[in-house]
Amino acid sequence: MTYMKPDQLAESMVQMGAAKAKLPIQDLLIRGTIAGALLGAGTTLAFTAEVQTQLGIIGALLFPACFVIVILLGLELVTGNFALVPLAVMEKEATIKEMVSNFFWVILGHLIGAILYASLYIVSLTHLGAIPITESPIAQKLIHVAEAKTLAYAALGSSGLLVVFIKAMLCNWLVCLGVVIAMTSMSVGGKIAAMWLPILIFFAQGFEHAVVNMFVIPAGMMLGAEVTVGQWLIWNQVPVLAGNFVGGLLFTGIAIYVTHRRTEGTAQVINERHPAKKFNGKSGMRTEKEVESSLQKF
Repeated sequence: MTYMKPDQLAESMVQMGAAKAKLPIQDLLIRGTIAGALLGAGTTLAFTAEVQTQLGIIGALLFPACFVIVILLGLELVTGNFALVPLAVMEKEATIKEMVSNFFWVILGHLIGAILYASLYIVSLTHLGAIPITESPIAQKLIHVAEAKTLAYAALGSSGLLVVFIKAMLCNWLVCLGVVIAMTSMSVGGKIAAMWLPILIFFAQGFEHAVVNMFVIPAGMMLGAEVTVGQWLIWNQVPVLAGNFVGGLLFTGIAIYVTHRRTEGTAQVINERHPAKKFNGKSGMRTEKEVESSLQKF
């Protein structure tokens, strides 16, 4: 089977969230760090393409490459976890403490990886300061984006916080769709094709992604953007994390779970009509062995 049906997907989302909630801190940090660095690399790839072609859509077409690497390597992406881990909590497959621990350590890993990549990239970009920042179009792009993602919202006051929150909701609705849609295919090619489009859509429209911003804003600050740490946190990072959580959980996690999970009533009808296929009532999946088989294929 190369395609996972929606009702099977809903159960797999719960099981995937439970597995992520049980990961040890060491794995959360390592996987989160690598993911943060890779999304930084995807951002610089997109900006390089945009500067070279003067077409933002070209950068958006290329950005999903590093997101694909993150998913295929089984790394930890907190924005995707926002849709999966709470479902495991709802099904009592994980605890709230485990969920909070997952979010905290993965976010910390993202910060480490994103800022580390920013530091190394700037050394490469400027040749340790030998190339003036004013002569680097990519450096100017990073500075501009860092200021646009903070000072521009600050200029709007409370309305700016609402705008950045909504843009973050829209972003993680699409990002989580990419994470979840990738689970529907059992082939590498199918996974790549499935997840590429939602990520392209979010990046092309300039929505706010917390992990990308952990790279791009500090990188801009290192290059001279007139942004303070407080402005970064207040006008972008904190509201974006909140918006990413709400958008990913509501629009993707809960929406798919509620509409596709099997109830006890439907499971009973299916069992009566198809006695060879036993559903467990709570989740609506097949047998436990079949669930494990599906997850192993993923």
